[in-house]
Amino acid sequence: MIIIRAANQCGKADYGWLQARYTFSFGHYFDPKFLNYRALRVLNQEVLAPKAEFQPKSYPHVDVLNIILQGEVQYRDSEGNNFHARQGDCLLFSARQGIRYSEHNTSDKMPLTRLQLWLNACPQQETQPLQRKVLPNKPLTLLASPTSESNSMHLRQQVWISYLTLKPHNSQILVLRGKHAYLQSISGNAVISGNSVMNDNTVTNGSTRTNSDKSREIKIKCGDGVFIQGEQKVILQADTSFKGLFIDLDD
Repeated sequence: MIIIRAANQCGKADYGWLQARYTFSFGHYFDPKFLNYRALRVLNQEVLAPKAEFQPKSYPHVDVLNIILQGEVQYRDSEGNNFHARQGDCLLFSARQGIRYSEHNTSDKMPLTRLQLWLNACPQQETQPLQRKVLPNKPLTLLASPTSESNSMHLRQQVWISYLTLKPHNSQILVLRGKHAYLQSISGNAVISGNSVMNDNTVTNGSTRTNSDKSREIKIKCGDGVFIQGEQKVILQADTSFKGLFIDLDD
């Protein structure tokens, strides 16, 4: 089952200094049908104006993945640690109780654009130090996993996150480890195909309605997301240059 989550159906915010799109309920945006998807709790794309910053805040027991799509950013925590990242960097940190984190766009000219994911962490696993990886220019690269396989960053949950970059008309087979996955388009257009497709965007914590469209493929545009359920594999074919995230959520 493949279910589209179009970018224009997501939650939105525009505060002048911040523009955001929320896949799941976050901040002022609340939709009981979109609270999370398995371990995936937050998937936000946010644009921070030049010199703007997020004030220090704490996080729940999650792993936080930041992917910098444009600009430069400075992160600080309440223990005095700070680190800098720029376009193409991926940063993964284990949120810790009692620690507050801030985020500052260091440029006075360029907006900061990034994706941020929160993944519920297993309580038995210890926190990890900051992990960093640079986005590669390869069709499919594993960015993070619970076993750190293929030189990937370590996640405290049974989740595998891969980065996709496809040239126009190229295709990629995506094999699921479990029964659930999520595909997020970062840029470009593509077609995804599997056993069946739904155009209804209703998903409730991994369950779906049954009024399915029996066609086997659906078009996705820049910013769209796709819930994938009960498929052994899907095929993604790029119409244009395409970049995206494939999040495999094992049961």
